[in-house]
Amino acid sequence: MFLFLGGDVIVPEKDVIGVFDIEECSVSRMTADYLNSCQKKGQVEYVSLDMPKSFIVCADKTYISNVSNATINKRATKK
Repeated sequence: MFLFLGGDVIVPEKDVIGVFDIEECSVSRMTADYLNSCQKKGQVEYVSLDMPKSFIVCADKTYISNVSNATINKRATKK
């Protein structure tokens, strides 16, 4: 199965490691360090220019999405 992250980005569900609320997690220093590290390595992809609501950690990239983590999680569990 595939998971729609917003914009025109679709990833295989098996590649998704975690879906996180960007506002709740961004207060953590560890999260900021992780996202900065991914950014420096060129492993961050923005799916939209709109206000980010979530970030999705996948096997090869981290996606920043304007779709909420709750919505993405519902899409993932919907069969």
